[in-house]
Amino acid sequence: MDLTPAELTILGLVIERPRHGYDLERVIEERGIRAWTELGFSSIYYVLNKLQAKGYVAAEPGRSSRSRRVYTATAAGRQSATQAVIAAISDVTPLRPPLLAGLANLPLLTNSQVAAALDERREQLDQRIRSVQAARQAQQPLPPFVESIFEYSLSLLQAERQWLDTSSPTGTRHDAED
Repeated sequence: MDLTPAELTILGLVIERPRHGYDLERVIEERGIRAWTELGFSSIYYVLNKLQAKGYVAAEPGRSSRSRRVYTATAAGRQSATQAVIAAISDVTPLRPPLLAGLANLPLLTNSQVAAALDERREQLDQRIRSVQAARQAQQPLPPFVESIFEYSLSLLQAERQWLDTSSPTGTRHDAED
């Protein structure tokens, strides 16, 4: 795949309809895209410039010197995006969340430290679940493809929350601090 997730996301939004940078920012914010891709406000124009250099988008000059440049997808951009979407949906890539590195090193912590860290994670997950649910509800009705993004995100968060409720990490140290 010759597109990063950030490039594919921006290109996909431009394929939906021609957009300028601030419009892209608005849609990214509304759809909660930053929760699942590394795409900061300052990187939108950087990504647009990379897509333009690859020939995947074209910039239309503004009507006046104060107008925003509107970006449209090229045929090559649509073709590359189509291939990248197929690969992104069909390929299973290993997840590498930092949580796994933490679990691999549980013996460094006391049982109470593990419990406190997992309680903090549980609170953060609950906050994130509420935030995603609120963003989803605020935008109803949603196109099916946007709804699927919210459903997938919620499923992952809820699965992790369930894991926290049902698992008991082992391998912690038993010492005087417990």
